[in-house]
Amino acid sequence: MAEHGAHITTASVVDDQPSIFEVVAQDSLMTAVRPALQHVVKILAESNPARYGFFWRWFDEIFTLLDLLLQQHYLSKSSASFSENFYGLKRIVMGNKHSFQRLASAGLPKEQLWKSIMFLVLLPYMKVKLEKLVSSLRDEDEYSIHPPSSCWKRFYRAFLAAYPFVNMAWEGWFLVQQLRYILGKAQHHSPLLRLAGVRLGRLTVQDLQALEHKPAEVSVMQHVSVSEKIKSALKKAVGGVALSLSTGLSVGVFFLQFLDWWYSSENQETIKALTALPTPPPPIHLDYNADSPLLPKMKTVCPLCRKTRVNDTVLATSGYVFCYRCVFNYVRSHHTCPITGYPTEVQHLIKLYSPEN
Repeated sequence: MAEHGAHITTASVVDDQPSIFEVVAQDSLMTAVRPALQHVVKILAESNPARYGFFWRWFDEIFTLLDLLLQQHYLSKSSASFSENFYGLKRIVMGNKHSFQRLASAGLPKEQLWKSIMFLVLLPYMKVKLEKLVSSLRDEDEYSIHPPSSCWKRFYRAFLAAYPFVNMAWEGWFLVQQLRYILGKAQHHSPLLRLAGVRLGRLTVQDLQALEHKPAEVSVMQHVSVSEKIKSALKKAVGGVALSLSTGLSVGVFFLQFLDWWYSSENQETIKALTALPTPPPPIHLDYNADSPLLPKMKTVCPLCRKTRVNDTVLATSGYVFCYRCVFNYVRSHHTCPITGYPTEVQHLIKLYSPEN
């Protein structure tokens, strides 16, 4: 009987484990949401820089804050992240004998909850910031912003040389873990789940029933102090914001995936054929603030330093030409075109070459 019971328990654990297709699909869901939302914000910022430029400049921070509210709500209410819950999965605490009996509606314990939030929200934010730093350092290295003999230049050149290998090792770690998961040698498809002390499992019938009846089970509290009422109201407010975000994402997730497909490189030729338009006219000088420089009369003069341009560089967002050092420092500080005010980043700088060069 004991052997038979052990066999049933082992079988239930294996049956509870999702397939590699399910876990990869839920991973790619949030990966597709971020660039789609970023593209929408970019369009809004280009259409009205004064009103929506703030959202473009601080997109990473705003997205991280909203993602934090969303993931905290789902992890505490359904023991899963937003994408995991969307695909009918939950997080099960490892090394706990009662974890199999724990319903998803009970939420994750505090330790696993904050570990999960750290790996779901904070780690991707740090990775995005690191990639932007590497990109900016490569731009500086290419155009020799620092003197060749400076210690800083030697340091970040060594950093740039080591970063691809570190990133390859990071991605390889995930690939090896996924291969072990496919072969049945591991319970986690991602090493981050192991570090968080959880594994993924499918929602059971009891979990679904508990999640459906949970709102009905919340009754009016009696003999509650004022401080507890305030805490409850704050929790409800945060939960309401997270619920509205999750509802909006649930409704728009297919639209966001369509946007991701629409702007993928494989469809660029089709998009160009469908949206072929005449060449637009030059941008109009907006004079959006008092510090915006007027265009010089001579075409060889930089609008920023008012001297003959050196190392001509054009802004892809507006088409105006400046000295590289002038426009690089301006764009890095203000993230806008000095003439038009269009949202601009350092990667929009393009070096111009004359026939003599």
